[in-house]
Amino acid sequence: MPTQKITMPQLGESVTEGTISTWLVNVGDKVNKYDPIAEVMTDKVNAEVPSSFTGVIKELTAEEGETVAVGDLICYIATENAESEESNTEIQRAASEDKNNSAVKGNSDKSESMKKRYSPAVLRLSQENNIDLNEVTGSGRGGRITRKDLEKIIASGEMPKAATFQEANNHAASGVSIEQTAESSHPETQTGDIEIPVKGVRKVIAQNMVKSTQEIPHAWMTVEVDVTDLVSYRNRIKNHFKETEGFGLTFFSFFIKAVSQALKEYPQLNSMWAGDKIIQKKDINLSIAVAKENELFVPVIKNADEKTIKAIARDIYNLAKKARSGQLTSEDMQGGTFTVNNTGSFGSISSMGVINHPQAAILQVESIVKRPVIINDMFAARDIVNLSLSLDHRILDGLICGRFLSLVKEILESMNEETIQLY
Repeated sequence: MPTQKITMPQLGESVTEGTISTWLVNVGDKVNKYDPIAEVMTDKVNAEVPSSFTGVIKELTAEEGETVAVGDLICYIATENAESEESNTEIQRAASEDKNNSAVKGNSDKSESMKKRYSPAVLRLSQENNIDLNEVTGSGRGGRITRKDLEKIIASGEMPKAATFQEANNHAASGVSIEQTAESSHPETQTGDIEIPVKGVRKVIAQNMVKSTQEIPHAWMTVEVDVTDLVSYRNRIKNHFKETEGFGLTFFSFFIKAVSQALKEYPQLNSMWAGDKIIQKKDINLSIAVAKENELFVPVIKNADEKTIKAIARDIYNLAKKARSGQLTSEDMQGGTFTVNNTGSFGSISSMGVINHPQAAILQVESIVKRPVIINDMFAARDIVNLSLSLDHRILDGLICGRFLSLVKEILESMNEETIQLY
């Protein structure tokens, strides 16, 4: 039976790599075309990778936990029909070379080439822990170093260190070993401490946040909004709405509507940085943060400016439900142009969001609180909410963002029983 390659698919726009979180098949398993063979995690979505062919799994070339670039090989499958004789011959030659690498001296260069092909995950771990990859023996195909190889070395505490020429000179002069200095830079685990491996969604979040803060010059601004009339209206109709529609009418729906309206007037905030140009997006697709235990997902409400408050509320309900049941698709996560984060659901009254790269801004909607406000020289109890905007100062400045926030404030403060259109 001819052998075919299955490669890492692109699971979302701007996605360049994916991490194999779980293999759903073993070598020797029979699979049909479109059967799921692996669970893959990207910075956009967790998804199942389907088989491109019907056949028998011959070899899994990527380890669980290994990060693989889009288009790179993840496994071989033996099929009944070859798509191309040329590609089949190439696969068989590569497999033959790997099989005979240890026995045939003439193939040593090919083996060394495979060893030097480091995945992004391996490179990150080696850099973070100052590991000299030339001193590591790989257990992967063709001697390739895998993520699990480095994790075992890190867990053992016996790491081959890499040092710069200057570091070597400095340590030689001081009489302090490189290993001693490297170890002292990491906190030590004491009795009773709990070590929590950084992996899965938490690792992806960490990588994205570092990328965002390193690449984007953040600036911040906040406005107070009096939403007393909005709160009164929503509280009065929320029970009837849920009984008739089958899902809740949250305050967040009104904020999403107000933001989408303001973005139509100030499309500069609906932009992305693209190196030597700024891309101002036509569609207004709002990313929202949804938590599932210790995991965070950012699905997208598509064309929010064209939707009613009821339709927005339905989207929020459906996306949150899919996130918590693990049913979000790559389509649900793609296309976001601006992020609105409901930090008020945790009781927060002031925060500074990290921008969802490569978007231009993120708006934090804080908790609605009762506060004494002076109206006509008299104190009155009003429902006040803070809106905190983080902006990419390469794309935006305070003037345009201030005007945007002022319009969002104006829209929300004018929402009442007479002006709100749910349907």
